[in-house]
Amino acid sequence: MKLQRMNRRALALGALAVSGALALTACGSDDTGNPGGDSSNAAAPSNIKCDDAKGQLQASGSSAQKNAIDAWVKQYTAACKSVQVNYNPTGSGAGITAFLQGQTAFAGSDSALKPEEVEQSKKVCTGGQAIDIPMVGGPVAIGYNVEGVDNLVLDAPTLAKIFDSKITKWNDPAIAELNPDATLPDLKIQAFHRSDESGTTDNFTKYLKAAAPKDWKYEPGKAWEAKGGQSAQGSSGLAQQVKQTSGAISYFELSYAKDGMKTVSIDTGASKPVEATLENATQAIAAAKQVGTGKDLALELDYATKAEGAYPITLVTYEIVCDKGNKADTLPAVKSFLGYMASEDGQGLLEDAAYAPMPEEVITKVRETINGLS
Repeated sequence: MKLQRMNRRALALGALAVSGALALTACGSDDTGNPGGDSSNAAAPSNIKCDDAKGQLQASGSSAQKNAIDAWVKQYTAACKSVQVNYNPTGSGAGITAFLQGQTAFAGSDSALKPEEVEQSKKVCTGGQAIDIPMVGGPVAIGYNVEGVDNLVLDAPTLAKIFDSKITKWNDPAIAELNPDATLPDLKIQAFHRSDESGTTDNFTKYLKAAAPKDWKYEPGKAWEAKGGQSAQGSSGLAQQVKQTSGAISYFELSYAKDGMKTVSIDTGASKPVEATLENATQAIAAAKQVGTGKDLALELDYATKAEGAYPITLVTYEIVCDKGNKADTLPAVKSFLGYMASEDGQGLLEDAAYAPMPEEVITKVRETINGLS
C-alpha cells in the first residue's frame, strides 16, 4: 500500500524514535473545496470502528489539513451514520481559542500548544490537559506566477527579502544569480501573506528565522509581522491570489498548489535544490525531534537543514484534544473519528490528497494515545 511504502521510505531515512503518546491539533481557515486527489470518492472502508459514537462532533482550526479532513469526514460519516462531523477551518489560532473556551471537541493546529495554552486547557479538560497529536504532514510550497519562468530556485535569504519588501522585482540580481538559465522579467513582485492567525505562517516564519537570521528580523508566530505585501484569508485565499495575479508569490500547503501552479525549489546548501514533494517533506519529518513529554508528542523540525533531499519548509498538523476530562457526550465520537484518521486506511488517503502520512513509529504512538483518551 502507499502508506506502507511511505512508511518504509520514512523509516529508511531515519524515522523518529518516539517515546510517549501523541496528541494532534488542527488549524483552519475559511477554505472551501478539495484540491487534493479523488481519494475521498472511494468506498467507505468497512473496518471503521464506530463503537458508541453518535451526535455532532464540533471541531475547528487548521486550514492546512482542511483537504485531508474533507476526505476523512466523507469516508467516516459514510460508515458511522449516527455521527455528524463539523470542521470549521478558521485557522490555527482561532481553532485553539475555540477549544480552550470549550466550544469544540478538538482543534487543529500547525503549531504545538504553548505552555500557557496547556495551563489554560486544564479549565476545560477536567482532571487533565490538552495534548498535541501529530496526524498529517507535508511541505509548505512556495507558489509563484511568473510567465515564462517554469523552474525557479530561491534560498532563505532571498525569500526573506522578498517577503520583507526588500526585493521588489523579479529580475533582481539576487534572484538572477540563483537562476542563471532563466529569463526573468522586469515585473513587480506581489508577495501575499495570511491575514488570519495561521500555523502555516508560524512554520514559514520559523524557517525564515532559522535559515536566514540576518535577513529576517521578526519573531516567528501565527500572526504576520513583516511590513508591506498583501494579505488574504486562509490557504485557499493565498493560492487563489497566486493563480490570478501576475508576479505573485505566496506560501501554502502543497495540496493547494493545483491546476498547474508552479512551485519554488529551495537552495538549502545541499548538492542540489530541493523540490516541494511529499517524499522530501517526509524525510524532514522523519528527522524531527520529539519535544513533547508524557502523552504529548509535539515535534521540533530542523528548518535550517542541509540534508540531501530534505525539504526545509515542512509542517506537521496536530489534533489538539484533552488527554483526560473530555465531555462524556462527545468522547466516543472523538476517539472513533481520530482513531480512523490515524488508522492505516485513514493515513492511506493522504498521499492522493497531496499530504504526507506520519512515519510508522509516530503514528503507532498516536494510535495508543487516542485509545487512552478519557
